[in-house]
Amino acid sequence: MTNSNSNSKTKKEAQDALDRFKMEVASEIGVNLKEGYNGDLTSAEAGSVGGNMVKKMIKRQEEQMSQGK
Repeated sequence: MTNSNSNSKTKKEAQDALDRFKMEVASEIGVNLKEGYNGDLTSAEAGSVGGNMVKKMIKRQEEQMSQGK
């Protein structure tokens, strides 16, 4: 496997993980997010998904740092 293919695979896996995380957060906060086009969401709904994703990422990082990882 060439380095280019390896990078493409890594990028795809990272994007897939972010998409799953986004869907998980949207579900938790009650935003009806679906695969593909979501132009029917309000700015507040879309922003709340992104904002909650950031909050969760920060919390996880703080937990890891406090555990010395």
